[in-house]
Amino acid sequence: MTDVIVVGAGPAGMMLAGELALAGVDVAVVERRTTSELVGSRAGGFHSRTIEILDQRGIADRFLAAGQTAQTARFGTSVLDIGDLPTRHPYGLALWQNQIEPILAGWIEELGVRVEHGREVTGFVQDEDGVEVEFSDGETRRASYLVGADGGRSVIRKAAGIEFPGWEATRSNLIAEVEVTEEPPSGMRQDESGTHGLLPMPGGPTYRVVTTERRLVTAADPTLADLSNALTAVYGTDFGVHDPTWISRFTDATRQAATYRNGRVLLIGDAAHIHSPAGGQGIGLGIQDAVNLGWKLAQVVKGISPQSLLDTYTAERHPADARALELSMAQTVLQRADPRTAALNEILDDLLMTDAARRQLAARIHGLDVAYDLGAGHPLLGRRMPDLDLEIARTPTRVSELLHDARPLLLDFADQRRFEASPWAGRVRVVDARFTGAWELPVLGQVAPPTAVLVRPDGHVAWVEDGTEEPLTDALTHWFGEPRPADVR
Repeated sequence: MTDVIVVGAGPAGMMLAGELALAGVDVAVVERRTTSELVGSRAGGFHSRTIEILDQRGIADRFLAAGQTAQTARFGTSVLDIGDLPTRHPYGLALWQNQIEPILAGWIEELGVRVEHGREVTGFVQDEDGVEVEFSDGETRRASYLVGADGGRSVIRKAAGIEFPGWEATRSNLIAEVEVTEEPPSGMRQDESGTHGLLPMPGGPTYRVVTTERRLVTAADPTLADLSNALTAVYGTDFGVHDPTWISRFTDATRQAATYRNGRVLLIGDAAHIHSPAGGQGIGLGIQDAVNLGWKLAQVVKGISPQSLLDTYTAERHPADARALELSMAQTVLQRADPRTAALNEILDDLLMTDAARRQLAARIHGLDVAYDLGAGHPLLGRRMPDLDLEIARTPTRVSELLHDARPLLLDFADQRRFEASPWAGRVRVVDARFTGAWELPVLGQVAPPTAVLVRPDGHVAWVEDGTEEPLTDALTHWFGEPRPADVR
């Protein structure tokens, strides 16, 4: 029996597989696409928080080498400089999804994970001991846990009976990659219906087209004629579009699963939430879901933690994802050119000239303000540990480098080895570290230096010695299981 079957080999599914493999869990990834090739460029890159996550696994440089960085965030007509935000990666990365996926696939292959293509899941039956997964060819396979990373029309979510409430679509867009016979005007334009543009793709005659349709259409499979009609309505010509690589339709519908877990079945990425691409949140949210869930699911599978630990996945990620969905909805409102929207953009442009407003909104767009509710205490609690330049045994290192193996850290800045954590020695790494600089968090600014912090494998701080009443042993037990004398890793 497989420990975990992940359905879907997109960025979220592969990231989860990597997290599970790092923890020594037997994971299988099944994908209904017959090959790893992704038709079309699809989504367009990462925000700062996602790059931080990839850095803490030691793979950020692979993506940075393939894409192009920009120290900005966009909201309506406002372009926000993020160069002064307190992060090692104060920029976004432009990189198409069809470039992202091969890099992730290479990483998980190094970790021993193989993606099984041409494997379509049609349903499942779960019981107290596991999940029987059903495939389109009639085969069944049993796993301890099943994770749906199978997109907005998720078969897993529907079969699990998880409700998908939200907001209905008000407009639809076409996105395509096509060749043209007439050179289109450069840049994007907005009108009362929405946003339109034809942008040349590198190295060839293909253009990436985005256009808002004059009326809402929800049919999933658009045609070249639909694209031609939509462009003609805007430009008076379709520029002779032909030979499409792919054509897709998306709407501004926004939905979020009522829960991310039903027994032994869990959801991540678009299977758990859908929204307009405005703001570019999609891939980043899926990767954040995967990194939050991965170590928790691994500990439950290995018997280190009870199943109740999985409830913290929904408790933490559901509100964080909801904030991102709100941001996406706000972005779509501003993607029009009419007098009311122009007036709103003008007010926002003035407001966002102030540093405080700029930093706060830019941090939210780039996911740097995410904080899980882990109770009252030091401002670090529930937030990501800053990627500090540390000195350990007179050797310089970074916090992110200590997290490459996805193992929790107890960082002691008092330089005394004051903590008795030996019962968790196989699970938690205790490090005496030195740091003499200022502690600065996005949005909050400088905070009081802690004397010790407990950092989870996802990089979030689970305990701070200064400013919390919870004993360290309680925090260790809550997050990393009952103490055992043996090394359980």
